[in-house]
Amino acid sequence: MRIAYAQMKISAGHPDVNTEKILRLIDEARTQGADVIIFPYMSISGTMISDNDLNKKSALNDLRYWMSEIISASQDIFVIFVAEYAFLPDVPQFAIIKNGKFIDERKFPVKIKVALDDEVFRGKGRLCLRFISVPFSFDRRFFDEEINRPVIHVGCVGIQNTGKTVYTFDGGSAVFNSRGEVVQVAEPFKECLNFIDLEKIDKMPALELPKISEAEKIYRAISFGVKNFLEQIGMKKVVVGVSGGIDSAVAAALYTKVVGAENVYLVNMPSKFNSSTTKNLSEQLAKNLGCKYFVVPIQESVDWTVKQLESVGFEVSSFVKENIQARDRSARILAAIAASVGGVFTCNANKAESTVGYATLYGDEAGFLSALADLWKYQVYDLARYMNEKIFGREVIPQGIIDIVPSAELSTAQNVDEGKGDPLRYDYHDYLFRAFAEINLSPEEILNWYACGELEKNIGCAEGLVEKYFPTAEEFIADLERWWKAFKGMGVAKRIQSPPILAVTDCPYGSFQESQNGWHFTKKYLELKNNLLAR
Repeated sequence: MRIAYAQMKISAGHPDVNTEKILRLIDEARTQGADVIIFPYMSISGTMISDNDLNKKSALNDLRYWMSEIISASQDIFVIFVAEYAFLPDVPQFAIIKNGKFIDERKFPVKIKVALDDEVFRGKGRLCLRFISVPFSFDRRFFDEEINRPVIHVGCVGIQNTGKTVYTFDGGSAVFNSRGEVVQVAEPFKECLNFIDLEKIDKMPALELPKISEAEKIYRAISFGVKNFLEQIGMKKVVVGVSGGIDSAVAAALYTKVVGAENVYLVNMPSKFNSSTTKNLSEQLAKNLGCKYFVVPIQESVDWTVKQLESVGFEVSSFVKENIQARDRSARILAAIAASVGGVFTCNANKAESTVGYATLYGDEAGFLSALADLWKYQVYDLARYMNEKIFGREVIPQGIIDIVPSAELSTAQNVDEGKGDPLRYDYHDYLFRAFAEINLSPEEILNWYACGELEKNIGCAEGLVEKYFPTAEEFIADLERWWKAFKGMGVAKRIQSPPILAVTDCPYGSFQESQNGWHFTKKYLELKNNLLAR
């Protein structure tokens, strides 16, 4: 039996586009002598569709029409779908079609076991079909425990979104022999029609799969996601505010690679607090990338805004002036430039900043997409080094940007030339915040590990950092509570209003419900805190 399995790009909510592709793939499989063609999970409709669309009678009738087109095209070949129309009661969840009609799976030449991701939901037999419905995650693993039967993984490529979160699908299609060894694998993030002879699977040698670094996996996913998202919204020109810091530099390099230097506009917007160091680094970045570069100073407009507010009786604090700068850059300059060139402007936030709301609403948290917002700061640095070394093959992101202390440069307290920067100690706080956001730990667990001397080991940061940054329990607790309150307080409000996030982990913001209920400390946490402070 010759089997074709289609790692196809699915356009969620566009059954006409998907069906046209499916019909073409059926013809190709038949021409190349396939007896069977297998399609990814929900390949006609896509998985991430709004509830409104699914509840419309016209939309369901439209799906039935496109399914009928596929049924008609199934001459002399078995066409297999799984869970395609779970919301249509008259269509089988596991559908086998041939010669213009659904057929009983008992009439299929071999017995089939069917699984969706890691959940087996149907049948026993000598061939297992596993349909992969989950999106890309750089830490995702599929452990196949099948024995004594070949297994075919079938997945899709493309992007789909839930409105707030944009997911990439890398395919994951592969063939395993009865010993659990990979004998064929499809290229990630690429549409392809693959063929395998069932009788030859157990005779094929096991493949030695290449080892791929975390940075390479992340780059593949993010560059693919950005490219497809821009195509989906019909945009080609991108404006990036570059500060001389690592996040905006990585964003600039990423978008340049995706859409070309001729379509990227890099804008440096200095105030009186921006050092010549970061201004020079921004200019060097633009030269290295070959992008259009503009310097638009903001101090005059910031001063005018402060003067206006003070003239009507408001006292404008240093903190408020910092936020005025951030909003002036995004809401005024970047938005206007993007509109002028017919493009979009980016949000360059990372996950550490998003976790505790270390960003300005309608300022640096604005933009059409947060491509880096599911990456911790250390991953942004890793991505910068990877892009220099492997993607560009030269130092496009200046080493000075990688080496300089991270700083928003919004006040004299953040003077980079004096080694002053953000209040976040990223080599520690990345891991603390990851414990909050991805491991779902509370201050009670964190403080208990601290008291037992096991915190660094359990959250994954380097040894010695806790004592280095927090010599006393009082300092450690004050830092913990500061960021927990930010995470559960204003950070939630800011995340709700932030741009869409491009997901690369299993726990991107937007993929789980957050409520604005404020922070809470458990009774056991307060007891442990009091005991530590009393020592």
